[in-house]
Amino acid sequence: MEIAEKTEGKDFVIRNARMDDIDQIIKINRATLPENYPYYFFVEHLKEYGLAFFVAVVENKVVGYIMPRIEWGFSNLKQLPALVRKGHVVSIAVLEEYRRKGIATSLLEHSMRSMKNDYNAEEVYLEVRVSNYAAISLYEKLGFKKVKVLKNYYADGEDAYLMARSL
Repeated sequence: MEIAEKTEGKDFVIRNARMDDIDQIIKINRATLPENYPYYFFVEHLKEYGLAFFVAVVENKVVGYIMPRIEWGFSNLKQLPALVRKGHVVSIAVLEEYRRKGIATSLLEHSMRSMKNDYNAEEVYLEVRVSNYAAISLYEKLGFKKVKVLKNYYADGEDAYLMARSL
């Protein structure tokens, strides 16, 4: 399914990722994030959770992606321990020159909709560097709340916020 969106005079298309997008997705991951994954990791997530794995395309070029997974675990939102089906945003990235155009917002919205409708997830969560103010702001605008601090979460020792919201 392709969804064309026009934002600030820029056209981009959000569509489900395909196997032939993996190389471009990995290039974006390497160019934009310190957390990198092996090729097979992207392939496995696309095969398992492809309905919620999206790319953003501008003029036939993949410029962003969101890679999720669906899992069972304790709720990040409910007071009492409760096992829930939840979406996990494993990785989301947009090439720097395409940022601030609504692409990341659109990727998240499409993926969350699929997590709920296609995978029956009740909530979604992600980890974000405590220093990544732009991402934190975006997530808060989309209804995510800081649940807890994960000390020394990243390989370089930086802490992360675990952020979550209900679907």
